[in-house]
Amino acid sequence: MRTTIDIPNETYRTIKVLAAERGDTFRELVLEGLEMVKRANQKPAQRFQVPVVPSSRPGSLVIDNETIYDLIDFS
Repeated sequence: MRTTIDIPNETYRTIKVLAAERGDTFRELVLEGLEMVKRANQKPAQRFQVPVVPSSRPGSLVIDNETIYDLIDFS
């Protein structure tokens, strides 16, 4: 799609120089900026729901940090 926008001269020159320094075109730099704005306004991902497993003895499991470190290899 093609569109027209008015960009202040100083802003245009600055972006044109930045694009050239990066080896990009003005268009590529503008599209990158638009993608950044789009990503910043996306809804956060839905939280993962942990399945609940019923227990025949609720409250009988006690786990502290030391037990967790013993069970999981963090290296």
